[in-house]
Amino acid sequence: MAQPENWSWQDRAEGSIPRGAALDPTVEPVDGIRAYPTAYLPDRMLISENLDGENGAYDRDLRALTQAADSFGWQLEVEDDDVVRAGRGKQMLPGIPGVHRAVLTTPEIPREGESPVPPDAWRVLQRARRIVRGPMPRASLEHVLAIDPVGLNPFTRTNPFTRTNPFTRTNPVRGAGPVGSDDYLEPGRGGRQPISWIGAAPVRGDVARKQRRAVVAVLDTGCGEHEWLPDSIVTRSIDLDGLPIGLTGDDDPEKYPDLYGQLDDEIDAVAGHGTFIAGLIRQTAPDADILSIRVSGSLGVVDESTFLQALAAVIELQRRFVNGEDGGHPIDVLNLSLGYYHETPLDGQFSLVLHDLLHTARSLGTVVVCSAGNDAIDRPSFPASLWAWPGADNGLAPDKAVPLVSVGALNPSRRSLALFSNVGPWVRTYAPGAMVVSTTPAFTGGTQAATRADFGGFERQTVDPDDYRGGFVAWSGTSFAAPYVAGKVAALLGALPVDAAASASAAKKAVAEVLAVLPPDAPLG
Repeated sequence: MAQPENWSWQDRAEGSIPRGAALDPTVEPVDGIRAYPTAYLPDRMLISENLDGENGAYDRDLRALTQAADSFGWQLEVEDDDVVRAGRGKQMLPGIPGVHRAVLTTPEIPREGESPVPPDAWRVLQRARRIVRGPMPRASLEHVLAIDPVGLNPFTRTNPFTRTNPFTRTNPVRGAGPVGSDDYLEPGRGGRQPISWIGAAPVRGDVARKQRRAVVAVLDTGCGEHEWLPDSIVTRSIDLDGLPIGLTGDDDPEKYPDLYGQLDDEIDAVAGHGTFIAGLIRQTAPDADILSIRVSGSLGVVDESTFLQALAAVIELQRRFVNGEDGGHPIDVLNLSLGYYHETPLDGQFSLVLHDLLHTARSLGTVVVCSAGNDAIDRPSFPASLWAWPGADNGLAPDKAVPLVSVGALNPSRRSLALFSNVGPWVRTYAPGAMVVSTTPAFTGGTQAATRADFGGFERQTVDPDDYRGGFVAWSGTSFAAPYVAGKVAALLGALPVDAAASASAAKKAVAEVLAVLPPDAPLG
């Protein structure tokens, strides 16, 4: 599977440009705002419309942001399009405030005596907070989310040739060799490697008349071709009001394994990620249907606005289905194997738009399952920590909706947590996520078998470490612990009435049954 024939070096170079910048918390400090590193787009911001009972708040914040940008010599322009509605009409997801992108630019002609400086949304946001003398939860950086098998997070792989910036592969648990959590990057120790599957395919039963299968939606890199994942099981594209949900371009990492990397012939870090997740759901819930939505390319990064747009559209499918409106589609479980770290994750200092979207989904009966992340830290990640966990400092109150389940990873023994897995009270449970086996597109890379010695007309050689034409691989990450839980929940939901969503009580019961046999509810060892 080569690159698209019409791709030029310009296309490849553009794809290799890193998305986002690393935030320096010491820049533009504000009293009372303690910030932490994150990855964000420095020339864009997200601004949400007025919340209930906040007449004029949007206008006030927009004035402050415009004034702050002007003080640096930059211009701020708010786009008309609503990110969470994407031109689909104002009746979509009532109760969720609109969200608009704001673009920062440098005037073509600088002011007299000034040299043009590249825009920085963080500096604008902090200065605007000083102007209004308080938090601005309607205004936010546009973060960069990451699809996260082990070895990739928002702070790593900042250009195609280096892994040496301050945020990558230098924390105490990652050494120069296969020690600490770097161990999981080695084939045979948890890194991606070809596997021979010799068992039968998951057996799919029939559903009775007037019943339907549970549906698991996956927002990820898409889903490639595999005999386990035919179109009768996986829906690979879906529209809402005539507009496709998710990315639809030629740069599909489930079709082309080496889109970016300057012709290095190395399979991209997350190529096949969505197919692997779909295969895990196929194994844990063979009777379920899968809805695959592509939000990421081969670099494994997702602009926050792209993610919010796709997420809102998927939730709207469920809302219309629940309410019996045209254009609906059931979403019983939502798998999100991606995330980011917010720079100011405390109460009142971050936008609630993502939380409100996920709460809406849960209120409509959708179980939301999120991966915890693979950075071997206890810093809460979004969206996995967007619930009222014990001791939470995020200001979120407990609710009666279907749960959000954040999932860390277990080692193959199921008697210990994977060293790479994020941990903490915000991680609700742990599931198999190290050296798990699942499906892959028939990818091949440039690495060759180490030894070849033909005999008697047979090609004899050692294992080719990146020849995945057998269709199965072992891989590691909390990305893969999450669909284990998502699939188990879908399997317990079973067949459902064709015109009805799962009841909240049934969804809660399914979640409780799955959690009861996983840590921390079930002891390790």
